[in-house]
Amino acid sequence: MDDSAARVYSARLGAISPGQFQLALDRFGLGQFVSAEPIFAGNFGQNVYLTSTAGAYVLRGAPFGPDQFLQERYFTDQLHAHTGAPVPWPYRLDPAIDIFGWPYVVMPRMPGIHPYNAHERDQLSTEDRLAIARAMGETLAEMQRLISVCAGRYDAATQAVRPFAQAFGDWVIAMIRDCVEEAAHLSDATTDGDRAWVETVIARNRRALEVPFVPCFVMQDFKEDNAVAERVADTWRISGVFDYQDAYFGDGETDLARPVAMYFEDDPGLTLARAFVQAYAERKALRPGFAERFKVYSLLERVLCWQFGQRHGVWWKPELSLQAWARPYIDLQVFGSGTVV
Repeated sequence: MDDSAARVYSARLGAISPGQFQLALDRFGLGQFVSAEPIFAGNFGQNVYLTSTAGAYVLRGAPFGPDQFLQERYFTDQLHAHTGAPVPWPYRLDPAIDIFGWPYVVMPRMPGIHPYNAHERDQLSTEDRLAIARAMGETLAEMQRLISVCAGRYDAATQAVRPFAQAFGDWVIAMIRDCVEEAAHLSDATTDGDRAWVETVIARNRRALEVPFVPCFVMQDFKEDNAVAERVADTWRISGVFDYQDAYFGDGETDLARPVAMYFEDDPGLTLARAFVQAYAERKALRPGFAERFKVYSLLERVLCWQFGQRHGVWWKPELSLQAWARPYIDLQVFGSGTVV
């Protein structure tokens, strides 16, 4: 194969030639190669925009482990079949490695703008931002119409959901503790005082984790970074949500924590965060004990980020302890000022 026109689209994907793209398109009968563009968003560089005579696509490659794309395909298929959520379907997976050296996926490129993109975000009015936040809440509630008989993760080997070995609340607490200890092994930024504070947050709020729920889709990384939005007539809608590699079935309220945290960073007055939660709650009622439970779920979301930052590099002031960095997020009151609870 002639690699003379090969181009590096990301460090992870490496150099890819037009001929390789054409072979991938041929495998699915998706027309003739027109162009490819790097995607500069995302942490891992797995994606590239791909245009052919048949349409616009995203090629996703170099998976993290043999099951990543199998899990993503499972959740994409399930969301498409059981909800009205805007998912990139069909999720075409080729497990062969003869073209690129790794398995790859070709999926539709979803229409719309990326609200996380600073240039596109700066073009939006305050009313636009609020409408998109509300649309995010509505979309999350729609995605959570996908339910399961148990809380658990998809097992590619059995092609079924494998239940967690403990009650969901206990699993959340174990995840929090595991993240804290792993972060402590990665750097000395996590202190004994941090551990004590984490245990205090858990102890004060853990009873709220016992309130029953119907297990549903949890993306774990639901946020505007993983979505596109488009304006239709006089309203905004979310036109695509993607990246399901961390998805599982559990308490849907856990997926409120990351968008709330990110809206808080962008809008400390919480107008966006409350609009998001309000829109979600209007379609899926928040259960009794939400205020307390949300503190634990926010703690889980923060320690996941904390552990990731200690491994790959922090994006906050490095002198901050876990408690100093995370506590403002844990103390947020997103369920006040008219929010349905």
